[in-house]
Amino acid sequence: MTREEKSIAIEELTAQLAGTNIIYISDISGLNADTTSSLRRACFKAGIKLEVVKNTLLAKAMEASDNDYGDLPSVLTGNSAIFISDVANAPGKIIKDFRKKSAKPVLKGAYINSEIYIGDDQLDALATIKSKEELIGEIIGLLQSPAQRVISALQNQFAKSEEATEEVEA
Repeated sequence: MTREEKSIAIEELTAQLAGTNIIYISDISGLNADTTSSLRRACFKAGIKLEVVKNTLLAKAMEASDNDYGDLPSVLTGNSAIFISDVANAPGKIIKDFRKKSAKPVLKGAYINSEIYIGDDQLDALATIKSKEELIGEIIGLLQSPAQRVISALQNQFAKSEEATEEVEA
């Protein structure tokens, strides 16, 4: 790879990093062609971009980025692939699902909304992070719950008062 090709690759990676707040770095080396294709298909269906990257180029892109990746470049050893997503828990779920059948992919680290997660032991926590839509749904449910109880209580009182009125009239 020439210097010009490297600088173009770094610029492209920097642009990708700037366009997202959710990046997972993992090791997918050793997966056979079928498993790799299956992983790519699952990522595509979930709206996740999966790309194998050179560690030095990704480290330079992280350095050039406006985001603070903290110690995340320290995990860039061996083979690395990045998962870029709009949903915080989607790559974690995919990785966890594939780990049921194989030892790979191994999570090296993740950057989620300015938070740094390092190590494969973080996978369970990352897979259970609630998405923005899930949180909004829960908040709406919590807000509706008291209102529904008030309406239900009013309806019960109205029904009781109607029954009382019917008994008095009879």
